[in-house]
Amino acid sequence: MDIVHCDNHLLVVAKPSGIATQPSIENPESLEGFAKNWVKQQFAKPGEVFLHAVHRLDKPVSGLVLFARTSKALSRLNEFMRMGRFKKTYFAVVEGVVSQNTGLLEDYLLHGEHIALKVQKEVNGAKLCRLQYVVIKRGNGKTLLEIDLETGRYHQIRAQLSFFGYPIVGDTKYGAKNNCLGKNKIALHQGKLSFPHPITKEDLFFTCIEPWSFEKINNT
Repeated sequence: MDIVHCDNHLLVVAKPSGIATQPSIENPESLEGFAKNWVKQQFAKPGEVFLHAVHRLDKPVSGLVLFARTSKALSRLNEFMRMGRFKKTYFAVVEGVVSQNTGLLEDYLLHGEHIALKVQKEVNGAKLCRLQYVVIKRGNGKTLLEIDLETGRYHQIRAQLSFFGYPIVGDTKYGAKNNCLGKNKIALHQGKLSFPHPITKEDLFFTCIEPWSFEKINNT
């Protein structure tokens, strides 16, 4: 992992694909665990380190992850999240050539068993999902998209692009044929993140370059 920013209240980390954000029975090793160890060593902290992910990325997704280093920061950041003051921008390479240069995707998704399902609005538990995309590059049967997330649902980008007819490269769970990045890695990257600082209220903006390139994927 790469440390993008650290202060007394925040830690922003560039997560590689293939690792879970938080530990679980299935994934005991996690970004959170590595980040806690880094904080403990960097600041010679005795005992347990407080560090909590404000948002998560799926295991096969890479990009920026924000951790709160204090309970006060966590509370305020969660409130900013509820107020819609977080802006997350993703980049994805999808299978197929997206013809429209820009677009808005709007679906109702249901959290299934380790997968997001597209359902009708009336289905109990259905949640509205919205994202906007801009085409950056096209070539060799693939498209590079920049995606602004308006809502943050389970597997939202992966599911919506698949239902749109353009699954993300490597995302075999949602219908992708090309698995050139390897196991537990897909061509989805959170490359931009902005939000107010929990203490100073200053608007912060962070960027992170994707670990893959469109040109390399395009040649596979």
